[in-house]
Amino acid sequence: MNDSILDTVLLGRTDLRVTRYCQGTAFRHLGRHADDPMAETVLRHVLDAGVNFFDSAHAYGWGGSEQLLGKVLEGMRDDVVICTKVPPSLKPVKENEAGSTATFTLSYLTNQLDAGLKRLRTDYIDLYLLHQPDRVTSAEAICVSMDRLVQSGKIRYWGVSNHEAGEVEACLAAARRAGTNPPAVTEDYYTIAGYALTKESNTSRVRKLENELFPVLREHGLGLIAFSPMDAGRLAPTNTAEPGSPLAVLHQGLDEAADALSVTRAQICVAWVLAHSEVTSVLAGPESCEHVDEMLTAVAISLPDEMRKNLDAAGSRYSRAIERK
Repeated sequence: MNDSILDTVLLGRTDLRVTRYCQGTAFRHLGRHADDPMAETVLRHVLDAGVNFFDSAHAYGWGGSEQLLGKVLEGMRDDVVICTKVPPSLKPVKENEAGSTATFTLSYLTNQLDAGLKRLRTDYIDLYLLHQPDRVTSAEAICVSMDRLVQSGKIRYWGVSNHEAGEVEACLAAARRAGTNPPAVTEDYYTIAGYALTKESNTSRVRKLENELFPVLREHGLGLIAFSPMDAGRLAPTNTAEPGSPLAVLHQGLDEAADALSVTRAQICVAWVLAHSEVTSVLAGPESCEHVDEMLTAVAISLPDEMRKNLDAAGSRYSRAIERK
């Protein structure tokens, strides 16, 4: 790794020190397998830039992304923090179809972890996250199972991804009752736009996160890995919004801020996410070395107070507009 390491921060109440940028492997255009040369080039560039935090999941290419990451990180295990995720489903029989539902039993979690360790070429995972809630297994049973994996030495900490505030609180309470290791981190979708809505209430998912999950994170000191700063590409300059649409108005607000600081729209999006004290690290998956550098430069951007207020207001207006649709 490059001697010029980016600044690191503690991840929640763990002893893991991570860069405020986390490189993801859920590539949308590059291959999710170990033999994609461009994806490997991007990951090696990230390493050379001093990033020490990497995220994957069993479901990304159903092991392919983990194999790629394991290949790139081989020989550097002590220098990096690896996060991967286990889904409540099995690999689909056919491509583009949903896999069979699985529940987070101890045997399932253990088997999936063991397979992931082999793909990642390591004997332990720093962060092992439940990719989605299975809503069948009790919080108590999950906490006991994850604690056993911690005690085995195969994982250092565990956490959740895409869980609502009530589900996170249930795990924290169950861990207290059982005397087990609690979840230490959450990974969730957080962006200034927040196109995704919570189906039950037609409420912007990121505004719901701010109002409900942020207080839980602050109270319990959990770390937050925030993914999709570009809102799955909707905020990218290549995404042409319909003139006068809520998205076009948001684009304009972002571009005005970018022009004022002589940076790019993508860098403003990343800086906005990191301006929130609840966020430990921003998770992105750029697919070129140039875009990696753009993301890394954004980590050091400090938004002026007035600009931050204007961007907050622009994001809220966008959310209200899409909620009315």
